Amino acid sequence: MAQEIVELRGHLIDSLILPRVLDVIMSRKACFEIQQIKVGARAQDASFARILIAHRDPKMLETILHAVARYGAEPVERREARLELAAQKGVFPVGFYATTNLDTEVRLRGRWVSVRNPEMDCGIRVVASGRAAETIKMADVRRGDRIVVGGQGVRVIPLEARRRPEDFEFMSSEVSTEKPKSALIRSVARLMKRERAAGRPILWVCGPAIVHSGAGPLLERLITAGYVQRLFAGNALAAHDIESALMGTSLGVELREGALTRSGHENHLRAINTIRAAGGIRRAVEKRILKSGIMRACVRQGVEVVLAGSIRDDGPLPEVISDVTRAQREMRRRTRDVRLAIMVATLLHAVATGNMLPAHTRVVCVDIQPSAVTKLMDRGTFQTIGIVTDVQPFLRELLLELKVKL
Repeated sequence: MAQEIVELRGHLIDSLILPRVLDVIMSRKACFEIQQIKVGARAQDASFARILIAHRDPKMLETILHAVARYGAEPVERREARLELAAQKGVFPVGFYATTNLDTEVRLRGRWVSVRNPEMDCGIRVVASGRAAETIKMADVRRGDRIVVGGQGVRVIPLEARRRPEDFEFMSSEVSTEKPKSALIRSVARLMKRERAAGRPILWVCGPAIVHSGAGPLLERLITAGYVQRLFAGNALAAHDIESALMGTSLGVELREGALTRSGHENHLRAINTIRAAGGIRRAVEKRILKSGIMRACVRQGVEVVLAGSIRDDGPLPEVISDVTRAQREMRRRTRDVRLAIMVATLLHAVATGNMLPAHTRVVCVDIQPSAVTKLMDRGTFQTIGIVTDVQPFLRELLLELKVKL
């Protein structure tokens, strides 16, 4: 039988790393033997395990080793990472290593090298010097790039369970409408204050329901108070925010009274047309055409905004990026230094952004539909904390916790 000995280090029991590794082995009909195990006596002590894994099929053993590597299982026999040259632009070599969003290292020239910018669903490119490595998307591969192939010489650093109460890990089980929202929102406010005190940007990913529900002015206050440094959205959020600022409606509905307006379905088109005639959102603010709203606040506060287009867009607004690959690159560039992302009422943008974030970035997903939070977690952003509530009460309570004037 083909066999390999792997070692695990860290909080193996309370983080459920050890049982998950054993489950991977058994589910693929392999044999294992725990040759050595040492369990930490105190909460801060790390544990250690050495496991022999065997399988009749060498290819299946390779698959198992690749799977358990995601939990930090490292072969005792250290081998160099295998590299192959990309034969053509935009195409990985066959058998390329597909990354997770966890911190990853590759073994190059006898030492472990950290892979820059951890992100799921990428490959790993080794720079020409052979002393550095980075994640790379398929579309960005150039002919001749040196790409890591297979799981040999690759190790993943697992994200272990946290114990501090401010991290509210106790809320990260199943998504439920019955969880105490005030406690969660209080924790979010505490995280936001911590990020700003550290000088790090806070990323918001928002959908047009913020405007439709009448919560636009609440987000505007958060922007003015300095709690929004990056904003990802689509054409709809900006268009309906501008419609609200210029005409007092969203989707043709009068926001104060909730009444339909005559020919109101045209209002967002007229709003977009006004901005296009002005030369863009910034020019509309400078010309005092746009005197209120989320977009105006972003311009005034210097918030970095990425508006990614879709096939559904009317207009679109001049700032909307209709090339989706370019939009991805612009979003990715602005997530590198983010350690807190708050996603509100937008499933598609939330999943897209979540795919770009490393596992150590905290993600808060707020949506009235529990399934939206579940889908985000199911697609790999497992570090997500879900708050099932409407956007307006969430933003209102968050402002109160942050002591920002309503």
